[in-house]
Amino acid sequence: MNQQQVVDLINSYVWSTPLVLLCLGAGVYFSIRTRFLQVRLIKDMVGQLFRGRASMSGISSFQGFAMALGGRVGTGNIAGVATAIGAGGPGALFWMWVIAFLGAGSAYVEAALGQVWKEKIGGVYRGGPSYYIDKGLGQKWYSTIFAVVTVISCGILLPGVQANSIASAFQSALPVLTPAVTGAIIVALLGLIIFGGVKRIGRAAELLVPFMAVGYIVMALVIIAIDFRRIPAMFALIISSALGKNAVFGGIIGSAIAWGVKRGIYSNEAGQGTGPQAAAAAEVAHPAQQGLVQAFSVYVDTLLVCTATGFMILITGMYNTGDGRGGFLAHNLPGVEAGPAWTQSAIDTIFKGFGGEFVAVALFFFAFTTLMAYAYYTESNVAYLFKRKSGPAITLARIFLLVMAYYGAVRTATLAWGLGDIGVGLMAWLNVIAILLLSRVGLATLKDYEQQRKSGQPLYFDPEKLGIRRAGLWKQINEQQAETRAAEQE
Repeated sequence: MNQQQVVDLINSYVWSTPLVLLCLGAGVYFSIRTRFLQVRLIKDMVGQLFRGRASMSGISSFQGFAMALGGRVGTGNIAGVATAIGAGGPGALFWMWVIAFLGAGSAYVEAALGQVWKEKIGGVYRGGPSYYIDKGLGQKWYSTIFAVVTVISCGILLPGVQANSIASAFQSALPVLTPAVTGAIIVALLGLIIFGGVKRIGRAAELLVPFMAVGYIVMALVIIAIDFRRIPAMFALIISSALGKNAVFGGIIGSAIAWGVKRGIYSNEAGQGTGPQAAAAAEVAHPAQQGLVQAFSVYVDTLLVCTATGFMILITGMYNTGDGRGGFLAHNLPGVEAGPAWTQSAIDTIFKGFGGEFVAVALFFFAFTTLMAYAYYTESNVAYLFKRKSGPAITLARIFLLVMAYYGAVRTATLAWGLGDIGVGLMAWLNVIAILLLSRVGLATLKDYEQQRKSGQPLYFDPEKLGIRRAGLWKQINEQQAETRAAEQE
């Protein structure tokens, strides 16, 4: 077997039906147990965005949101949506919505757990699945496996997907920018940011993420407004394809579900275990605050940005869908591989000659901020593995990530996506099982938060009162919060 065949074989086991059912099942479970917080507490989600402020040890709530959203909003929002439609038909977009809605519950729990058991290493907050598996479940072997898998995934496998999509988009828009040239530019800019540490990553995300997301959504709204007469037919196509009722796409409903869930998780990362690592870096008074913020970031990622891509592609008809047997159910772009080129073609149908440049720039910002997030996630798990002696290891990890980003820019897209899928799948398997086992703690944080909000008292978190062990850092955090409130009142 060649390299691609080996990757495809591994993916067939990692992304088997049990993982799809596990992710959907966890989303349903947490949605029910939290009484659908993703609907009840939308006001709180938005309100908590600007509550926590940066400190010497942590970033602000909004920076944590922007960092996590920068990780969520990446090439999966452009190229990933295209590959989902290409393999699962228009109905895949519906299943991306479903996993986003349900995934908001999972995102809350994992982010709250990341806050509960965060640590201060090298003067900054670190946390995530490795930390809460170790302290919450008391399973050092399990936490070590997750940390190693995350370092391999975020530091080796996943950067190539983002860099490859940037290089592909720019080569299509500006042929003079070869993958090698684009790869070198990515490495130079990324190195300047990630060697500045978590604070610089947080500041860069805070500036870049809102700008890129708003600009992209505005473009989608313009295209939809111009083609508004096709909106009813587009929605009918999505829903009928998703439910197996469409005459053309009804036969691939299984692919629609599988690819919608697969690309939905790849894009919004709910349950994958990356979001809680950004969440843990934030300075907040209560874990639920950042849990709600991270739940909201899932909405922004999928219900806004992914939907923008899907609508542009479908309303203009710029897509192909395979039949799973080497043929096509829809073949509107002969010879054009699923990816950024579909969105470029969609924009070109309205703004001739503008699609290539616009998507290239949008994809650069999307994928670049994701690379920043991957660097932070890699660092957090290297810090977990090496603790206070992690300095040299973090430096080495940063260098290796830059090398892999360059390598990803010049290799084939199919191989890059295959390796990325393996990384996402392995992390999802390990993390979803862990947050289900720790669901009592995650749900307890929400109940405690809601009780305090009703009482009107200042938020604080007492893990001992909730029967949570090994969360000693919160005593220090509460003391600092009390000092800050007292100083503000003087």
